[in-house]
Amino acid sequence: MGSLEVSKEAHYKMKGEEDDEFTGDGSIDFHGRPAIREQTGKWAAGTIILVNQGLATLAFFGVGVNLVLFLTRVLQQDNADAANSVSKWTGTVYICSLVGAFLSDSYWGRYKTCAIFQVIFVIGLVLLSVSTQLFLLKPKGCGDETSQCQPHSSWELGLFYVAIYMVALGNGGYQPNIATFGADQFDEEDPKEGYSKVAFFSYFYLALNLGSLFSNTILGYFEDEGIWALGFWASTASAFVALVLFLGGTKRYRHFKPSGNPLSRFGQVIVAASKKCSIKIPPGEEENLYVAEGMDKSNVGVRKMLHTQGFKFLDRAAYLTSQDLDQLKHNAHNPWRLCPISQVEEVKCILRLLPIWLCTIIYSVVFTQMASLFVEQGDAMNTKISNFRIPAASMSSFDILSVAAFIFIYRRVLDPLVRRIRKNKGQGLTELQRMGIGLVIAVLAMISAGIVECYRLKYARKDCRHCQGSSSLSIFWQVPQYALIGASEVFMYVGQLEFFNAQAPDGLKSFGSALCMTSISLGNYVSSLLVSIVMKISTVDNMPGWIPGNLNKGHLDWFYFLLAGLTAVDLVIYVGCAMWYQGIKHGGKGGDNNEDVDYGV
Repeated sequence: MGSLEVSKEAHYKMKGEEDDEFTGDGSIDFHGRPAIREQTGKWAAGTIILVNQGLATLAFFGVGVNLVLFLTRVLQQDNADAANSVSKWTGTVYICSLVGAFLSDSYWGRYKTCAIFQVIFVIGLVLLSVSTQLFLLKPKGCGDETSQCQPHSSWELGLFYVAIYMVALGNGGYQPNIATFGADQFDEEDPKEGYSKVAFFSYFYLALNLGSLFSNTILGYFEDEGIWALGFWASTASAFVALVLFLGGTKRYRHFKPSGNPLSRFGQVIVAASKKCSIKIPPGEEENLYVAEGMDKSNVGVRKMLHTQGFKFLDRAAYLTSQDLDQLKHNAHNPWRLCPISQVEEVKCILRLLPIWLCTIIYSVVFTQMASLFVEQGDAMNTKISNFRIPAASMSSFDILSVAAFIFIYRRVLDPLVRRIRKNKGQGLTELQRMGIGLVIAVLAMISAGIVECYRLKYARKDCRHCQGSSSLSIFWQVPQYALIGASEVFMYVGQLEFFNAQAPDGLKSFGSALCMTSISLGNYVSSLLVSIVMKISTVDNMPGWIPGNLNKGHLDWFYFLLAGLTAVDLVIYVGCAMWYQGIKHGGKGGDNNEDVDYGV
């Protein structure tokens, strides 16, 4: 992007009356100059990013939504192994978000990171499409519900796994950065653009879900019928168009310069505080904490973080001793002994976020069931309407419709209503409150899924006691559990995106979005581990276990009720963590004013 030779503050002084021409948050254009408000960002850039997200999501779910069926029908894995494989793959997708966030915040910036990982994503999809069409679908026409494919060689399976894990890397590295990059297009220092920035996250999640709607319906139908190559090539085309569209908006985007390696900054605070562990900080400590004014001014777009209470041990890293003063006098500052208070507050901020983040992992265990056990459950139900067969994976369309409906209900009905009721605070539900509501709805979703499975088993055992045949219970009985998951997503995941983006330090915004993605990742790994533990414990004395190859002989309902119980316990812990949480504090102009926001429950 080039270097910014003139600071924004100096530029404003030279321009005088033209201050309003530039953004107030320190963003820059593609050439590294201060971003002109009317020529960059806002909804012109935001809309490009939303469409890009929709197309990329269509491509990703074109692979992911039916992957569990591809593994069972084409690669001939059993249900439990396929569910675990999908959970591990999806987990890898989101764990890669940390890689993308690190490169973005530290070195590349969000634009370059998004472009590079989208290229990897497209290459992975091309490789997947080619390997499926030429090597995996043998004999031709196999892979539907009735025709089995022949065994595959180790190199054919290896090519397949290289392809899908390239897809995982590309999509994972791209996702947290595109969400934050979209938010970067709105100047939160401007009231109108600040409101648009909050709205962007809701529309971003809506675009994500609408993008998957085509995958879950049209592509899901073709793949369910065994036309896997067509589905994968359609995903490839969508990802390619998304990449071209993203590159086409290059000159319109606003950017923030990367702030350097956060690991070294974190390490410096820990080491500096440890070196001074024997020092007792006297009263009036704020006056003796290192500020480093000049460093703050040089870091364009990064607001000063004010001192907060809590994690008092870390304050020692910013405490000025006589030795530190002597080193500063001789321009021999040692960052591994003395850190600015803003750097200390970065570490405190991340430490405060971690308990909230950990509480979201169990919710992600619930969420990931849509891509695995919900599909297997639906596949064992009556999927026929006249002569038309409904693909089990396409039932997630009801999740998408629920997300769209509840985003509208929240933004147009619930939020204005809460604002009118809470006149004294003048704000709607906080992000933490919405995330708590999402956990409550998730409990209800698992209870609903368990009840449906109880009735499915009742009809299946009555109709077909010793076979793999489907239950006579209609697949549409799954609608409530999908709808409830969709409603919970609006409160949990949209709330998470807003919360982590708002509460992450300015130099770690992509990391904030990656926290949301990583909770989904760990949720998938925890789900895989939980399925393995449940199967090991429940498979005794010749019993098939709760989730056997033939679901009619198992107890998937008990697994759903177990998840409901775990989520209820998680909700109680979450409420405690949310009440403890202390929001981030930024300095205003010159660092004199606090921006205090109510983030409590």
